[in-house]
Amino acid sequence: MSDHTPIDLVTGAFSYSGSHIARGLLDRGHRVRTLTFHPDRPHPLQERVETFTYRFDDPAALTRSLQGVDTLYNTFWVRFDHGQTSFANAIENSRMLFYAAKGAGVKRVVHVSITNPSVESPLPYFRGKALVEYALAQSGLRYSIIRPTWIYGGERDVLANNIAWTLRRMPAFALPGDGAYLVQPVHVEDLARICIEAAGTAEDVVLDAAGPETMPFGELVALVREAVDARSPIIHMPPSLMAAAARALGLFVRDVVLTPDEIKGLTAGLLVSHDAPLGQIAFSQWLEENRTSVGRSYANELDRHFAIEAAA
Repeated sequence: MSDHTPIDLVTGAFSYSGSHIARGLLDRGHRVRTLTFHPDRPHPLQERVETFTYRFDDPAALTRSLQGVDTLYNTFWVRFDHGQTSFANAIENSRMLFYAAKGAGVKRVVHVSITNPSVESPLPYFRGKALVEYALAQSGLRYSIIRPTWIYGGERDVLANNIAWTLRRMPAFALPGDGAYLVQPVHVEDLARICIEAAGTAEDVVLDAAGPETMPFGELVALVREAVDARSPIIHMPPSLMAAAARALGLFVRDVVLTPDEIKGLTAGLLVSHDAPLGQIAFSQWLEENRTSVGRSYANELDRHFAIEAAA
């Protein structure tokens, strides 16, 4: 690889969506750099990626880590407040990252957000994502904002995997509300492809990253139940009672399974797009191909997300 090959930086290249973006760039012959909180933690991509530590405490060092970068792929975010990690800190750190990118001469930012963000949302996740989008738009950087729905697939999938795990292991599966609210899952490889393609646009763009299938959440759970040949009954609970059940399961698995705000976002139908889908991998087809492996072990969000990266 030539030293003159442009450099792309992927935040969290050793995390979930970031690793798929980084691998896609490497497969296309790009040089890849990353920012991480744990530069010494083993990962299959570690020897192929130039690694820098996040330095939100030192703006000059953060800027130096971005020098020479053509495109910044930003997956930095948190799923929920935990310990010293918070939405407020994630918003401020995102602003600092964009400021450093501007100072370093980065040409474009491809930013991973969420479908249906709003600064007026009562849900901190969706409101925070909207505030970060606004900060990027005000930064003066060229940008491509990618808004995924519900990401699934890959070796570090949490949500779809843990639905299958619960159906395989628990005596019943609790569904918030009537289950009729829609979801539109997007495969992580589709998300990575959409992000990489969006880097080639000349103008500022905002794109939804959604899969080709839209279905009621209750139907999705039923598909998973059938695929893994589970016998657990699916029961409906009021969202408030569902939140309590999720907390109880979280104590059992020592994890945060589903937050009350996530239940509200799910039941409000926020995980669907109103645009033509850009994803190509159908959830039902992926499920059929992975029915023997999905949900065989529990994917712990606290271990995988907070112990490894703060990333989408």
